[in-house]
Order: sequence, then structure tokens, then C-alpha cells
Amino acid sequence: MAKTLSSRDLIPIGEMARRTGLSVSAIRFYEDKGLIEPVRTGGNQRRFLRSDLRRVSFILIAQQLGLSLSEIDEEMRKLPHGRTPTARDWRLISGSIRGRIEARIAEMERMRDRLDGCIGCGCLSLEKCAIYNPDDRLASQGPGPRQILSA
Repeated sequence: MAKTLSSRDLIPIGEMARRTGLSVSAIRFYEDKGLIEPVRTGGNQRRFLRSDLRRVSFILIAQQLGLSLSEIDEEMRKLPHGRTPTARDWRLISGSIRGRIEARIAEMERMRDRLDGCIGCGCLSLEKCAIYNPDDRLASQGPGPRQILSA
């Protein structure tokens, strides 16, 4: 049997905005993307579960970590609907994105190291430059600065 929600279980969109530091329009944007789902009152007003504060916090953190909205949506679909996610639920998501975070860290360290070498080399010679790409040989590997971006 489903638990009946009381008014104490729900918060209005304005409080959600205040508590998360987001604008009401940003919360509506996340709703439009299907990342959060409000409950509608008899007067068709949005109300959010208190646990949605954690969901929105996760969205903000995941964005700071560089996850796209589609990646965030993929992870959030693993969370239960209609109940507050448990610590175990959140650990599963954390474990799932850990590999992406570690790969991103490695990529950023690689870019930092290569940029330091390039900017600091002082060679002033295209023949000695580590990122020189004569005859555009790397074009087949994709767009952008391949020596800096690729592994």
C-alpha cells in the first residue's frame, strides 16, 4: 500500500529554489528534462518531495563534475520513484560515475602536462614542436587539438 503524502512531505517550488540556490525557471528546466518530477496539487501547483532536494543537489554536483544532462538522467533513472533514496541507492550511483570522474581527472592531468610542455618549451620552431601536425596527418583522428586531447 502506497504511503499517503502529507503537506509536511512536500515543498513548493519557491522553497525548492530557495533551498537549492536555483531559480524557479532552472527547477522547471530540470522538470522539463525529466530529472525531477513534482506532485501536482488540486489547484495544479507544483510540490516537490523533500527528498528532491537531494536529487537537485546531485544534479548540481554532477554538472560540476562535467557530466552531461543525459548522463545525469541516465544515473537518476536508477533512483527509486515514490520513496526517498537510501544511502545504498546513492552509493550505487556514486560507484557508477566514479570511473567517468577518474577518466576525466586523467584527461585533465594529461592536458595540463602537455600544455605546460608546449607553452613552456620555448622552441619557437615548428620542426621541434610537440604538437606540430604537418600536412594535417591527425585529421583522420577527429577534430580539435588531437595531441592535447587524446590519450
